[in-house]
Amino acid sequence: MIEADGDNKAKRPRPWVARLTLLGFSLFVLVLASVIQLTSWVTTISANLPPVPNVALMPVSVAVTDRNGLLLRPFTTADGRWRLPATKADVDKRFIDMLLAYEDRNFARHEGVEWSSMARAAGQFVLAGGKIVSGGSTLTMQVARLVEGQPTRNAYGKLRQMVHAQQLEANLSKDEILDLYLTLAPYGGNIEGIRAASLAYFGKEPTRLTTAEAALLVALPQSPEARRPDRDLVAALASRNKVLDRLVTTGTIAAEEAEAAKREPIPDARRAFPMLAAHMAEQATKAQPEARTVALTLDRQLQDALERLAAARARLIDPRVSVAIVAADIETGEVLASVGSAGLFDQQSAGFVDMTRAIRSPGSTLKPMIYGLAFELGLAHPQSLIEDRPTAFGGYVPVNFDGFSRGTVTIHDALTESLNIPAVVVLDAVGPARLVSRLRRAHADPRLPVDTAPSLAVGLGGVGITLRDLVSVYAAIGHGGVPVTLYDGIGPRPEQQVAAPVLDPVSAWYVADILADVPPPLNGSPGRIAYKTGTSYGYRDAWAIGFDGKTVIGVWVGRPDGAPVPGLSGILGAAPVLFEAFDRLGSRKAPLPKAPPGVLSASNAELPTPLRRFRHPNENLVARVASPEIAFPGDGVDVDLGLASGSQAPLTVKVRNGVPPFTFFANGAPFGRSQFGRQDSWTPDGPGYVTLSVVDAEGRGDSVTVFLD
Repeated sequence: MIEADGDNKAKRPRPWVARLTLLGFSLFVLVLASVIQLTSWVTTISANLPPVPNVALMPVSVAVTDRNGLLLRPFTTADGRWRLPATKADVDKRFIDMLLAYEDRNFARHEGVEWSSMARAAGQFVLAGGKIVSGGSTLTMQVARLVEGQPTRNAYGKLRQMVHAQQLEANLSKDEILDLYLTLAPYGGNIEGIRAASLAYFGKEPTRLTTAEAALLVALPQSPEARRPDRDLVAALASRNKVLDRLVTTGTIAAEEAEAAKREPIPDARRAFPMLAAHMAEQATKAQPEARTVALTLDRQLQDALERLAAARARLIDPRVSVAIVAADIETGEVLASVGSAGLFDQQSAGFVDMTRAIRSPGSTLKPMIYGLAFELGLAHPQSLIEDRPTAFGGYVPVNFDGFSRGTVTIHDALTESLNIPAVVVLDAVGPARLVSRLRRAHADPRLPVDTAPSLAVGLGGVGITLRDLVSVYAAIGHGGVPVTLYDGIGPRPEQQVAAPVLDPVSAWYVADILADVPPPLNGSPGRIAYKTGTSYGYRDAWAIGFDGKTVIGVWVGRPDGAPVPGLSGILGAAPVLFEAFDRLGSRKAPLPKAPPGVLSASNAELPTPLRRFRHPNENLVARVASPEIAFPGDGVDVDLGLASGSQAPLTVKVRNGVPPFTFFANGAPFGRSQFGRQDSWTPDGPGYVTLSVVDAEGRGDSVTVFLD
């Protein structure tokens, strides 16, 4: 029995073995359950991952660029984010090297998850008592988190990030993943992506970054709100320096370079994003609402210079005054700059109104076209003589801007001095309808009163037109009479078509040659450009439009609300802006074109007899000079000369219309004769009634009776 009991004891399992077996089985079951759970999670996660992102299709800020791809104005996304697309090619290579060295040294080799880093992070988590020391996330995992926008501070979230990262690696190239990071990485507030961050903090594109700038941009996405330099300069500085120190240990940068970078200051505020060509940029995005990038024909450097010029000049004139400028290439019609106002947010001058497209009175700016038509029709030559004396056209009696007449002048001088009367006489000969038709050939859209035929008033500003229209007209003149279609990049480029000329080449050159002789403003040099000024009725609009051999520029100055600006004129208000604008063209400056074949260079005496003096084709259609009228004093008025107190003050008599010389009479007795002037003085003997009379060179006269006291 005893032996038997001993045998049974030897065969009975020992307790610790049983417990170990049970523990092993339990662990096996636990691991198996974990694997099953993990497999279930992975299956669920894989089935519910978002589509593989395409950086070329994701919502980003619309970027309006210039002709060279330089940023003019970005717009926020629908949710108010500054998220400018960026690729590896858009970013300083040094930044890419620093980013990968700091965030993901094995980015080029792993498949989305760096298992050694994950193991290190897990060990640090355990040793730190459940506190996260390092995340172990690869750059691809960070992209996965950014694409989903979900937190990954729990096991399921981290697993989802890992699965998503492997999906990204399986479907995208490394460069595509990097481009996603460069576009989506957060930099504080509503700034996303390296390009928006570089513009916001450094005011420049990320193509050229200093070591210190690159280090700050590497550091910010890890904790963008806590490290924002515009919120916490100390935290931003510490995080940047930490990146620099790490990069020294990895051998990415030298210690000396890091120390020098640490001495570079941190920006303490966000910069405003570019807002050049604000009006045109907004029009462009409305015309192409689905576009991510809209390329305009503008030149950013010139646009920036002219916007600054417009703002500075407007401040000198009046805070309620705005300035608009349009510059275009004469050959192609491409708009190089378009300044809609003196300041987009200036309330006093209604800066939100784009005055390049506002319909205004052009003043005298259409006179070059009037004379160009006369040259083309064979009615005149620049040296032809024409009369500048008061002339009536039915009820329309034009007068010169200064109220004086010059007598006999050349067409050349009539245009350079912008005389009104000769221009209307010539317009009556060529026809207002022909002028309007030629403006339309130049792709302008002159606005006339509804159901009204063009009249002589068109020549002096009695028509509505835009600054862009006038630039188009002058571009045609500078282009030898060939019409030029302005194109700014908004919408499809118009097809080049053979169109009827605005003027023939010789006539266009005659006009340009005369305009080159227009006296410049005080800040200009003569002969540099061909230009013309204009001032609309009531000092509401001041214009200056000119061109050289390559570029045409138009300037408008005035109040957007149409209110008068006393003293405002084209020569004083707009011409100085025009000449300064041409100063800013840089390498685009070009001499005026040479004379084409067929130009007749001759003095008046050398011209063929029919061209020596301008004559209306039908002299009977041109009304004779109106009869003289005594403009002052008026008939039946009392004039206080202080005669009752013994004063001997003279009485000035003024005359309008008529043909000089004038003879003046008081009670039938002559008291003066003026060879060219239109006034004379008479000293009465005492108070009482007097009849004043005037007779012109053609024997026509006028009389008034006044009482002097």
